[in-house]
Amino acid sequence: MTVDDTRPIWVQLVEEFRQCIVTGRWPSGSRVPSVRELAQRAGVNPNTVQRALAELDRSGLTATERTSGRFVAADDAVIDTIRRELAAGAARVYRDDARAVGLDLGRAVDLLTECWHGAGAAAADRPHDDHDQDDSHEH
Repeated sequence: MTVDDTRPIWVQLVEEFRQCIVTGRWPSGSRVPSVRELAQRAGVNPNTVQRALAELDRSGLTATERTSGRFVAADDAVIDTIRRELAAGAARVYRDDARAVGLDLGRAVDLLTECWHGAGAAAADRPHDDHDQDDSHEH
């Protein structure tokens, strides 16, 4: 884990652990690695990891069973909600960055579509025609 010194480590751990859950690295219903193991992997104090995991418990992404350990939520709706929140945050960053470089909505959507399909930045270089749209996205 690369630590950003401008933000609390436990917050960064929450973000990393959420990514583990929404990407399936920690599958729904699976046991979360121990505090000690996670602390060793991240190179941080176990108390910092515990604080991050407590936040995951509070948000419903994980649950602690007194004798069995901590588990990823088995409720896919909870995980989908977090996945949507993370994606919405990424979308807002993209929107702001696209506006900052002067892209209009149509060009931003075209560029995202091209990148989604692996074509790279070619869409940003092409002229944009509002009449030449497919029905897969709205402007």
